[in-house]
Amino acid sequence: MSWRPTYRSSKFRNVYGKVGNREHCFDGIPITKNVHDNHFCAVNSKFLAVVTESSGGGSFIVIPVPQSGRLDSHYPKVCGHQGNVLDIKWNPFFENIIASCSEDTSVRVWEIPEGGLRRNMTEAVLELYGHSRRVGVIEWHPTSSGILFSAGYDYKILIWNLEIGEPVKMIDCHTDVILSMSFNTDGSLLATSCKDKKLRVIEPRSGAVLQQASCKNHRVNRVVFLGNMKRLLTTGVSRWNTRQIALWDQEDLSMPIVEEDIDGLSGLLFPFYDADTHMLYLAGKGDGNIRYFEITTEKPYLQYLMEFRSPTPQKGLGVMPKHGLDVGACEVFRFYKLVTLKGLIEPISMIVPRRSDTYQEDIYPMTAGTEPALSPSEWLSGINRDPVLMSLKEGYQRPNQLVFKAPVKEKKSVVVNGIDLLENVPPRTENELLRMFFRQQDELRRLKEELTTKDVRIRQLELELNNLKNVSPNNV
Repeated sequence: MSWRPTYRSSKFRNVYGKVGNREHCFDGIPITKNVHDNHFCAVNSKFLAVVTESSGGGSFIVIPVPQSGRLDSHYPKVCGHQGNVLDIKWNPFFENIIASCSEDTSVRVWEIPEGGLRRNMTEAVLELYGHSRRVGVIEWHPTSSGILFSAGYDYKILIWNLEIGEPVKMIDCHTDVILSMSFNTDGSLLATSCKDKKLRVIEPRSGAVLQQASCKNHRVNRVVFLGNMKRLLTTGVSRWNTRQIALWDQEDLSMPIVEEDIDGLSGLLFPFYDADTHMLYLAGKGDGNIRYFEITTEKPYLQYLMEFRSPTPQKGLGVMPKHGLDVGACEVFRFYKLVTLKGLIEPISMIVPRRSDTYQEDIYPMTAGTEPALSPSEWLSGINRDPVLMSLKEGYQRPNQLVFKAPVKEKKSVVVNGIDLLENVPPRTENELLRMFFRQQDELRRLKEELTTKDVRIRQLELELNNLKNVSPNNV
C-alpha cells in the first residue's frame, strides 16, 4: 500500500514524526514484560501511567508529564493488585482518576494526588468485583462521567456505575475472549472484536447485538469507531497470514467496504484514530514504524500519507488527549512509546509543517473537552448526547470544577475478633490463600486457649458450689 502512487492533495500529506529530546524522555522505568496484547501505558495532560515489572502482585507508576528524565529506582508505585495489571485507563473527565484491571479478577479505581505520588499507594477508591476470571480490557464511556466498561476472560462485559460502585448490566453475547472495545462518538454503540473471529456492534444498555460479522477471510484483532462517519476500522490477519486492515459500514457488516494488506510481519497492529483530522495511525507491536493514513467518505476511502520510522521496537503506545498538545508547534497527535529493552519512554509528536505562527483553525476544529455531557443515571435511562466541545485556540485553561466522589457503601457485618463472618471472599492468589490459612490457624489457637481457660474456670466454680452444698447442712 505504501508504494501506491497518490494523486490526491491533502493538507496532512507532509505530516512528520518528531522524537522528543533525551531530556523530554522518561528513563529507568522497569516496563512490564507481560505478553498480554495491550498498551500498558495511559496518558493525559497531567500524568503518564505505565505498568511495571514487579514481584508479589501487579503495579504501575504514575509520573507527572513535566517530570521527565531518569526515574529513581525507589519511585513510588500504585501496587494494590494481587495479580499482574493488564490494562490502565485515565478517566476523560477527572484527570486524577485512573482505572486498572488485573489477573486477580478485580477492577480498581484510584485517585492520584496533585503533583503525583509521594509514597506507595495500596488503597483504591473503589474495588470492583464481578468477573470470575481475569479482566483484560477496560474502557471509560466517552460522554458520561461515571460509567466504566470491563471485559474479562469469562467472556462477559460488565457495565459499572461508579456512583454506586456496582455493576448495572452484564453483556453476555460472546463465546470467547474479548480482544478490544470501542465506542462511537456519543457512546450509544459499542463495537467489540473477539477471539471467536466475530465483529459485533452492540447496543450497550440492552446488550442487544445489532450487527455481527463472521470474519473468515479477515481475522479481526482490534476495532475502532471512525467518529461520526458511521464506519468501523479493524486490524487483523488475512487468510495468507499477512497483516491487514478493513473498513466496514457499521449498519451492514455482511462484507467489508475495503480490505488492504499492510505487510507480512507477525506483530499485532494497533489502530489510533483522530476524529478531528480524520487521520488513522497504525503501529505494530514489536515494530519501530508508525504508518498514517487519511480516511475519506469517498473512494479510495483509505489514503496512505507517510510513515514514521525508528530502529527501536515498541511494546505499547500511550496517546495524549487533544487538550494536552502543543498547538503553537502545530502538533496534531502525540504518542508515548514504550521501549522495553532500554526501560525508556519517548514522546513522538506528529506535526503539520506550517510557516505561520498563528493559530491554525483548519487543523484544530472544536474538539471533545473534559466536561461530561451526561450523568451515569441519565445515560442509563436512555439519553444520548454528543460530547461537550471546546476550542484549543486560547490553550487549555478552563479548570474542571467536578469532583469525583466514591460511593459510601452501607453493609451489615458481624465482626468477631477482626474477622467479618458475612464477607466470605475466596482467596484469589496463593499468597492471599497462605495469609488466610495462617490467620485461621492463629484464630484456632487463640480459641483453643480461651476454651481451656474457660474449662478450668468451670471446674473451679463447680468445686466452689460443691463446697457450699457440703457446708450449708452443718450451718443449719
